[in-house]
Amino acid sequence: MRLFYMEISGGVLSLLPLYIQIMKFYNLLIKYRLYIGVAFLAIAIATNVFAGFWPAFLPYLVGVVLIAGHFFFGPLRMIQQFMENGDVEGAEKVLNTIYFPNLLYKPIRSVYYTLKGNLAMMKQDFEGAETNMKKGLDLGMPMKEAEGASLLQMGMLSMQKNNIRQAESYIRQALRKGLPDKENQAAAYLQLCSIMMTKREFRAAKDFFRKAKALKPTSTQIVDQIKQIEKYISRVPG
Repeated sequence: MRLFYMEISGGVLSLLPLYIQIMKFYNLLIKYRLYIGVAFLAIAIATNVFAGFWPAFLPYLVGVVLIAGHFFFGPLRMIQQFMENGDVEGAEKVLNTIYFPNLLYKPIRSVYYTLKGNLAMMKQDFEGAETNMKKGLDLGMPMKEAEGASLLQMGMLSMQKNNIRQAESYIRQALRKGLPDKENQAAAYLQLCSIMMTKREFRAAKDFFRKAKALKPTSTQIVDQIKQIEKYISRVPG
């Protein structure tokens, strides 16, 4: 059994370089899809003129599929690597190649506006972030967890604008929709704790703080927030 497992593992590892090459090719295809599609259409038209429609049918089909894919699906897959590396400029360059976002397939258009909102937040452009994230939410997110994360960010934007009531509404909606991990959940509870402290609802504030702490988050920012709040929350009434 162990030998069989080792053979399978070795086979998977041997396929890894091939998979990497395929993904590189796929990313190149996405990047130049529009130009390749136009080239195929040019070949199709020339073939149609000199040899008739049926010999030109395949290049027509390939060209139309590639061009439609460019406008219908966009190059959003290329953004993932830039976002993971924190390369805001690279991600923004890819987004800026989408000239007609209204042509994107609806779930992809929602992701497009959400990404624009995230990039605007990174640049401290809170008005732009709110506008784009609202567009994404209005279109409907493809996953509930993604919708919850967007609602949480909208809540944090409202906190930045001192709109406490709106912030609380967004964050409670985010928790109801579901958040992707315990770090986001802890961040939501800490924001609600802060809101309850502002409203002088100390019992609720302590309850939200306990929920955040019970999740045992590991991100430095959230751990630091918990430590800061812990210094004084035990002394508040309620």
